[in-house]
Amino acid sequence: MNFKLETHLPLARNTSLATFRTLFNSLRKRDSIKPVYYLYGEEPFLIDMLQDEIEKLIPEEQKDFNFDLIYGNESNPADVLNIASSYPMMAEKRVVIVRDFMKLDENSEGEGIKEFSGYFKNPNPTTILCLIDTKFPHRGREPGKTLKEKDKETDLFEIHEFEKIDERNLPDWIIDWTRHSHKRQINPEAAQVLAQLVGPNLKLLSSEIDKLCTFVDTSEKVKVEHVKKITQSYRDYDVIELKNAVIKRDLHQALQIAEQMLLKTNNSTGEIIKTVGFFYSVFSNIWQICRLTEKGLNKQQVQDQLNIRSNYIFNIQYQEASNFKLAEMPYIFEALLDADSAAKGFSTLDTPSIFLLLIKRITG
Repeated sequence: MNFKLETHLPLARNTSLATFRTLFNSLRKRDSIKPVYYLYGEEPFLIDMLQDEIEKLIPEEQKDFNFDLIYGNESNPADVLNIASSYPMMAEKRVVIVRDFMKLDENSEGEGIKEFSGYFKNPNPTTILCLIDTKFPHRGREPGKTLKEKDKETDLFEIHEFEKIDERNLPDWIIDWTRHSHKRQINPEAAQVLAQLVGPNLKLLSSEIDKLCTFVDTSEKVKVEHVKKITQSYRDYDVIELKNAVIKRDLHQALQIAEQMLLKTNNSTGEIIKTVGFFYSVFSNIWQICRLTEKGLNKQQVQDQLNIRSNYIFNIQYQEASNFKLAEMPYIFEALLDADSAAKGFSTLDTPSIFLLLIKRITG
């Protein structure tokens, strides 16, 4: 595990969910379908769901002749362009989806993906071409240059980036996603706990939200006790209770919970590694708040700088950070790094001793 204290904070706004919601609803309603979609970024969950909706634009009975799913490393630009330029068979539209678009260069005998520039200038109106990659092509060269120009032509193109959701904003994402996917409400505290239990994997989070909304009566808001019951198969709720004891700096209670966790698990090494990762995320938030407070920023300025929309969630994190000083952070991160290394075999200590020593060191 690589522990690194960044010297600055990213200020980019997380607009991925808002972008997703707009595009998803447009596709679901078959409203203003475009000839070209370019979807890119490091968040595969949202892109995959949009791909599913684009696939549904072609009825199942028409897919044999009018739907193509192509992987960039298995094809080449000439073949893709030939398919995209052809007309649908006994249908109004055809759909062509290319995953890992820029890998088409690997099998190209010509100019590679530069060959798409001509198509982008005059796309086939009967084809819905969806290109997917983690990155956008170089904006100073073709076809990125033409794509950049066409990005302003909303009548022909939909070009969107889907960034990873910042972990600080996961509870907000959970609240939004629960409302979007199930028309249900989840308490901010429950969203906070779910984010801490599951982590930033949106696919897993979506699955847990699905289970919660099935489990909880439709007349109820999703609450912490519901999260505790439904997520036990994924990660034991004890890690949240351990965090609360550590944050309160209650060493006796923290050691008791840690011992219970070790008794319950069949893999103490794995439990330590998971807990170290969990606490790294918790103390990264605490460190950031302490650092900004030390610089003289007031509470509202800290919240704005961290781009945490929910006052409820920020107040929890701010209160947690008030129990620690900035000067303590290097020692806490050192303790986490030492425990991670020791659990992976770089120590003669047994696993219970590694775990309990970690709790003592970070509780102070």
